[in-house]
Amino acid sequence: MKRLHLLCCTLLLAACQKLPPAEIAQASAPSTGQIFAQASCGSCHAIGRAGMSSNSMAPPFPELVNKEGLTRETLTFWLRGAHNYPIEMDFSLKEEEVDDLVTYMLTLRDPDYMPPPS
Repeated sequence: MKRLHLLCCTLLLAACQKLPPAEIAQASAPSTGQIFAQASCGSCHAIGRAGMSSNSMAPPFPELVNKEGLTRETLTFWLRGAHNYPIEMDFSLKEEEVDDLVTYMLTLRDPDYMPPPS
């Protein structure tokens, strides 16, 4: 019984250990794609897991990435050229920006996603 108590205490203490500051910063640091999305897409699109886009013509990122049949390849193709950015946006993406953005956007996939009411 004493051994079990000692084992439980050891496990509890181990669970309470703090991560080193570098590991905490790394775990909570936004990705390059998320930073890009905030700076370049966030004024029109909702770029997080929840929320409504400020521009009604700009779908929230979760709505885009949770469409049936969407793959990394189809999203990449769409963002590289088929997106057909309106001329008013004066916007284009470099290949590495597309790759970073796609990687970030795919983190927003959720099998239980429900689009916001229109």
